[in-house]
Amino acid sequence: MQGAHDWAENLDKAFDGHGYYKSYADPQIPSRVINDEFTLTSTWTDDILGASSTIEGEQMAKDQLAKTYEIKDMGETTLILGMHIKRNDNGDVTLLQESYGHRLLERFNMSHCTPVSTPLPPGTSLSVEDCPTTPQEVDEMKSVPYREALGSLMWLQVATHPDLSYTVNILSRFAHNPGRTHWNAMKHTLAYVKSTLNYGTTYKGGEPLNPVGYVDSDYAGCKGTRCSTEGNIFVVVGGPVSWQSKRQEIVALSTVKSKYMAFTRATSQVLWIIKFFAEIGLPIPTPITIYADNNGFISNSTTNKHHCHTKHIDIKFHFVNEHTKKREVIFNYIPSANNIADLFTKPLPWDTVRRLAATLDLIP
Repeated sequence: MQGAHDWAENLDKAFDGHGYYKSYADPQIPSRVINDEFTLTSTWTDDILGASSTIEGEQMAKDQLAKTYEIKDMGETTLILGMHIKRNDNGDVTLLQESYGHRLLERFNMSHCTPVSTPLPPGTSLSVEDCPTTPQEVDEMKSVPYREALGSLMWLQVATHPDLSYTVNILSRFAHNPGRTHWNAMKHTLAYVKSTLNYGTTYKGGEPLNPVGYVDSDYAGCKGTRCSTEGNIFVVVGGPVSWQSKRQEIVALSTVKSKYMAFTRATSQVLWIIKFFAEIGLPIPTPITIYADNNGFISNSTTNKHHCHTKHIDIKFHFVNEHTKKREVIFNYIPSANNIADLFTKPLPWDTVRRLAATLDLIP
């Protein structure tokens, strides 16, 4: 670990010496702006991926690194961290994990399974009641690679498959003691992966940097705790850049209070996005629009007329209200059927899953 720390520290000093700025929002992204020329990099161990707005800026970045380290220029990037980078003539860039998906299916003996069209069957409700309760059941599950499959799915979900977010969220809750029902749900998800191997995230060349968000929550959806599940996703230049599905930490006593917590997390993410783009030299216009399907809360987010008597909800309300008034974020209504964030809060029918995935441009 000390060697990795020393290497990271040394690399930071090298970038600093070449005039790069280290982002506080994401310290792994050094960036530099010289007049109208913009350059940024990201490093995984000793693999450095970079981009520049000019050919001259690209070459200067490589030459400067070559003065400090022995480097090998691999040319235009086509593969990084198991993700294939596909560039189209119109400037679009697509990230794909098809090869990784094939290896995942082979590893867990699912290559010849029958593909399915949903990450989980609609109406699925997993709980701790499905966990092993007898020594025999516990011994039976010891040979099942549940955690290994879950970890492999996580990388797919984090990188290019936001449509797996809710499922990974649910399956993760039982990683400590999975039962046969949980494993069957996992295999269903792997069968969905087989049907979506060609899915990827696409970013449109030439489009302005205007992030758009979606937020939703499923009230009291967790069978075991009756906590709500919330989700949000943000899209930039046509492709998703940030998404999450999360079970709320406390039980909300009403749908409105569940929405308050979901809107608060989405607002926090907006502030991070604004800070990150500003720090790397690409300030974005505000307010950032977030779409939601609750007119009541949208109305309350811009006024002081609320009826929250619980302190933590009151604080969340004022947080959202404050940043709405600062014109950093604005909430607009969207019908539930068109709210992409619905994908992150509960199992959906196949036609809804496919329609929302198409809206996100995941389907080639």
